[in-house]
Amino acid sequence: MARAVPLLAMLATLLTTAAAGGDAPPGKIAVIGAGIGGSAVAHFLQQHFGPRVQIVVYEKGAVGGRLATISVNKQNYESGAASFHSLSLHMQDFIKLLGLRQRREVVGRSAIFGGEHFVLEETDWYLLNLFRLWWHYGISFLRLQMWVEEVMEKFMRIYKYQAHGYAFSGVEELLYSLGETTFVNMTQRSVAESLLQGGVTQRFIDDVVSAVLRASYGQSASMPAFAGAMSLAGAQGNLWSVEGGNKLVCSGLLKLAKASVIHATVTSVTLHTTEGKALYQVGYESDRGNNSEFYDIVVIATPLHLDNSSSNITFEGFTPPIDDIQGSFQPTVVSLVHGYLNSSYFGFPDPKLFPFANILTTDFPSFFCTLDNICPVNISANFRRKQPQEAAVWRVQSPKPLFRTELKTLFRSYYSVQTAEWQAHPLYGSRRSLPKFVLHDQLFYLNALEWAASSVEMMAVAAKNVALLAYNRWYQDLDKIDQKDLIHKVKTEL
Repeated sequence: MARAVPLLAMLATLLTTAAAGGDAPPGKIAVIGAGIGGSAVAHFLQQHFGPRVQIVVYEKGAVGGRLATISVNKQNYESGAASFHSLSLHMQDFIKLLGLRQRREVVGRSAIFGGEHFVLEETDWYLLNLFRLWWHYGISFLRLQMWVEEVMEKFMRIYKYQAHGYAFSGVEELLYSLGETTFVNMTQRSVAESLLQGGVTQRFIDDVVSAVLRASYGQSASMPAFAGAMSLAGAQGNLWSVEGGNKLVCSGLLKLAKASVIHATVTSVTLHTTEGKALYQVGYESDRGNNSEFYDIVVIATPLHLDNSSSNITFEGFTPPIDDIQGSFQPTVVSLVHGYLNSSYFGFPDPKLFPFANILTTDFPSFFCTLDNICPVNISANFRRKQPQEAAVWRVQSPKPLFRTELKTLFRSYYSVQTAEWQAHPLYGSRRSLPKFVLHDQLFYLNALEWAASSVEMMAVAAKNVALLAYNRWYQDLDKIDQKDLIHKVKTEL
């Protein structure tokens, strides 16, 4: 009788493994959201599970999500995420895989406006720019660069971990594997606090760091240090974008994954259990009415938070119930204005003498964050940027829609104004803990990573992590999830 116990235990383990997936791949996978996160996870899921798995993507709006364009004068311009950093390795892989091209950057000078005058102006001479930074701020810019590089060096480990198939069940676990308690603590303390401790002056933080954070997140140096470091890294180095529009990456990845796209709003995810195996019923509303489908795996690739009525997905049949993802998002308004810049507002009465294509702002003026003379998504070989005295397309980023008086402040006159309003990034500090990627056995929340830092590349990293999580959990390869001391494990595997 004693020998029967281990045999029964072994049989039970085998049955459990079979129920959880075993050797059979999942039949159907649902992805909710067709932004960069949803498109990338569809691609990675198909890559890991193989071509036979059926992937269905639900999207209530246009494919691309926060990667979008607006047409002005028969030309398309980026209204969402405009450019990517040279260290965005997943995004670089995507465009190579899809046969897309990087759009060449049309060089333009930048400046930081403090409400009454420019606090910092870029010149055409690199050494003169360095001298000006040193003259105004001492070695603060070097200390900032060292701080950012130290963070990025550790963060870049994620690509090695993912290449070896390792995944993490929560944001805190992922951060800990990269930077141990340092990264986790950086989500709880501010950018300003971290930089001041590193010897960066308050003046440099107020003038330069705050301007960069306002441009990328619409937030101040009181935001958490980890998200701030990711943003400041994006402000350095070479930036690039996709010829024809960044949203082409999303449509291309969905096509590559052979995913079916259903244009509908997902309203509910209900748990059912069949022979010990979790099965998820996804309810949705479309032009054809209400409907639902069953899936083995569900990935939520759209923000879930209480103040976002567009993501009101109810979760039914889960014990314990799935917690609300509490926290707020930072609204951002992008206005594309085709018109003549009022250079006098910036201290240049003669518009021909205005030298800047990109204007960042400190905390003042408060009504806009950035102002950019932008180029269309398709650039011909003989393209040139419009001169300041000419009518050009300017992209204005602001926390709220611009009033007519504010438009008149920035522009002498204009032909058209087109806007896009985004729930762009989490309002950092509006939630206390970092969320999990795993909501249930095979139900995942990709956008959890936004609560550590938010960018297109971060969503691609989250997509790869969730695809690996789903794969490892399906085949019960638990040694590949939440492993400690991964840097040494990866070295031995190489």
